[in-house]
Amino acid sequence: MLTALDQSRKALPQCLPNPPVGCVIVDNEKIVAQGYTQPPGKPHAEANALNHIQGKAFDFLKMYVTLEPGSFYGRKPACALTISEDTRIHEIYVSILDSDPRNNGQGLEIIRKAGKTVYVGLCANEVNTFLRQYLLR
Repeated sequence: MLTALDQSRKALPQCLPNPPVGCVIVDNEKIVAQGYTQPPGKPHAEANALNHIQGKAFDFLKMYVTLEPGSFYGRKPACALTISEDTRIHEIYVSILDSDPRNNGQGLEIIRKAGKTVYVGLCANEVNTFLRQYLLR
């Protein structure tokens, strides 16, 4: 998750007003893709990381994301839906929930309903210290 946090920092300042989110995808304890939130209208961290493994075969991937994937359609499709449809992702580790009322747990519910295992809270203090200034209150 700390590597995903490092990715988050790369998003600034171009990602604003979107929060700077980082994502890492792991296969058998090896990082196979990384991503961060792109400028508005471009892919979010999760989609950015998934683009790096497009067309590649994997059986059991773990995704680490600093902020709960979005459950609503904005300029881009909801990342939670994209993750739920990717059969290679089996586990997702999310550091903190998104306080945006359009999300706030709904993204994780979409992912859980797709049969994926969700863990919340990994490195939450570190991620919250960095992200809180960019989140809706």
